[in-house]
Amino acid sequence: MTLFTVCAILVIDQLAASASIGVQSIFWWLLTLVLFFIPYGLITAELGSTYPQEGGIYAWVRRAFGPLWAGRTAWLWWVNVALWMPSVYILFAGVLAELIAPDMGLWTQIALTLGLTWLTVAVNIVALDVSKWIPNLGAAFKAIIMLAIGAGGVAYAMRHGVANSFSLESLRPQWGASLAFLPVILYNFLGFELMSGAGEEMKDPARDVPWAITRAGVIIAFFYVFATVGILLALPADEVGLIEGLTDTFRRLFGAGPAGEVVVGVLGAMALYTFVANMVTWTLGANRSAAEAARRGDLPAIFGRLHPKHQTPANAAVLGGLIATGVLLLYGLLAANAEDLFWTTFAFSSVVFLLPYILLFLAFLRLRRIDADLVRPYRVPGGEGVAWTLSLLCMAFVLQAIVFFIYTPGAFDPAYAVAVGGGVIVTLIVGEVLVRTALGRGSRPDA
Repeated sequence: MTLFTVCAILVIDQLAASASIGVQSIFWWLLTLVLFFIPYGLITAELGSTYPQEGGIYAWVRRAFGPLWAGRTAWLWWVNVALWMPSVYILFAGVLAELIAPDMGLWTQIALTLGLTWLTVAVNIVALDVSKWIPNLGAAFKAIIMLAIGAGGVAYAMRHGVANSFSLESLRPQWGASLAFLPVILYNFLGFELMSGAGEEMKDPARDVPWAITRAGVIIAFFYVFATVGILLALPADEVGLIEGLTDTFRRLFGAGPAGEVVVGVLGAMALYTFVANMVTWTLGANRSAAEAARRGDLPAIFGRLHPKHQTPANAAVLGGLIATGVLLLYGLLAANAEDLFWTTFAFSSVVFLLPYILLFLAFLRLRRIDADLVRPYRVPGGEGVAWTLSLLCMAFVLQAIVFFIYTPGAFDPAYAVAVGGGVIVTLIVGEVLVRTALGRGSRPDA
């Protein structure tokens, strides 16, 4: 349970974005670990072990609030992955350009992103036994990269000095434009619901679940903080680019001489692979979730049609590819450069991604009440007062992330806010139409 959680949640896509906050990011990593990540893990563990046969946000919301809210949740959960895909693959194209083609233009990067998008769609359509090994190798690469950055940063600082001041003053959180990247830290801690059913298979969930979550939290926080420190030991915070940050760090740490360039190339290739592995992992889950929602009648039937040979949710995969393509082309026309395109699409998809988590914590509280007599192999300790406190605390973290993804303190950009906020509103409207259309044809009360 610990290792699965580490593999599912640990990502390097946004490592540079979190490091760009500066040394204060270490404070935010640790604060988010204690006040959000561990409470969120305990809550999802109770839900997953209590409802193991129907784990996941969609199923919990359906049981708590009925088909309408379940359909909305399924839509947001599925579409956010399609919206996220362009930002991940723009990052892929940017890192590849930094490694081998520094003069690669924006539209060449967009073309490469489109190719990767439809490659991911194809992987989703083939049988699961072909595609399931992709994330496993990606997890190993993530650990290697983060350990290399952290250890390389320490070695670099011992030879050349520290690029940023690591003092109590620099650790102190500051109000300003850097808070735009604070939601990235919360974003990087999400994903516990992916292992939501594991509690049923444990011999003693009441004992093992909190320990597994605490261990996973410490390991994940260590990797994130260690790699962030490694970047900040080598690069001044104001030189950490959203796309160039990884390759700049690799070159600063290992790039002197032919041997160093080989190391940079290997780590860069590993990073590129993890981007693809992350998208394969999340799209596999999201497309199957959408197909299940369609089977229950909470989304239109087109989402549930399976590939005739592989019996995979091919329609959901293709629809996701079409949405990712449309978003990429639209925002590509508006963006000034690859970094601008990356951040706008990432922020847009992240707000959509975060919205269902509000429903998750509300569902937890309601299910505590309506299923009070149901046996819970694991229960969040402390009674109802603690359950409410932890849920409200988690919702507050999610809400601040949504606000800061749209509103940047000290550097508010109306055009950017309209691009992100407007995209979210359009996404909600489209989802509402689809869900109500599906429910108008009849929702299955039980699956």
